[in-house]
Amino acid sequence: MENKTALIIGATGLVGKFCLSYLLNENAYARVIAISRKPIGFAHAKLENIVCDFDQLEKHQAEIKADDIYCCLGTTIAVAGSREAFTKVDYTYPLQVAEMAKQNGASQFLLVSALGADINSKIFYSKVKGELQEAIQKLNFNSTYIFQPSFLKGFRKEFRLGEKIALILLPFFEIMMLGPLKKYKSIDAMVVANAMYLKAQSGSAGLEILSSDQIQQLWKKK
Repeated sequence: MENKTALIIGATGLVGKFCLSYLLNENAYARVIAISRKPIGFAHAKLENIVCDFDQLEKHQAEIKADDIYCCLGTTIAVAGSREAFTKVDYTYPLQVAEMAKQNGASQFLLVSALGADINSKIFYSKVKGELQEAIQKLNFNSTYIFQPSFLKGFRKEFRLGEKIALILLPFFEIMMLGPLKKYKSIDAMVVANAMYLKAQSGSAGLEILSSDQIQQLWKKK
C-alpha cells in the first residue's frame, strides 16, 4: 500500500458509492477522506468522513487535502428543485473543493461529468457540466481526468420516473447503437467508478477526457 490519500465528494451517489468501495478496498491509498452532507453510515480503518454543510466548505479548507481528488457529485434539476440549486451542486461545490485541494497540494483530479457536456450547449444541464469541465482544466492539476458517461445504470435511493422508463426502453434502442453511436449506450455506474480508480493509478500527466464507450473499454481490458 502506498502512503497516499484520496478525497471523494459525492460518495453516497450512484457512481460515488462504488468509487468509495474501490478506494477503501484496493491498495492504492492508506487514507480516504469522504466529504458528505450526511454520515456515510459505516466505518472503515482507512475512512475519515467529514460531515459538513457544503455552503460552508471554507470552514474545512485545511481538511480538504489529499493526493487524488475524486468528484462524483451531481444531481438533476428535478431533484435539486431549481436551476440555482442544481448549479450549486454540479458546479459551485465541485469547483470550490477543487480550488481548495489544489491550494493544499493535490496532484490529480478525477471528475464525473456527462456525455454532451459543452460550455456552448443550449441545454442548461449540459452547459453547466461543460462550464465545470473548463473551470477544472484551468486549475492545471498535474493530471486531470474527465469522465463523460452516457445514461448511468444502477440502483438509486430516490425514485426517478424518467430513468425507470428509460431502463425499460434502452435495450431495444441499444441494439442499433453501433460504430460512432456506441458512446450513447447506457453504462453501469460500477464501470465508471472502476475506470476512475484505474486511471488514477496510471501515472500519466495532463488532461484526458473519456467518452462513455472509452470508459466501457477500460472495464473490458481490466
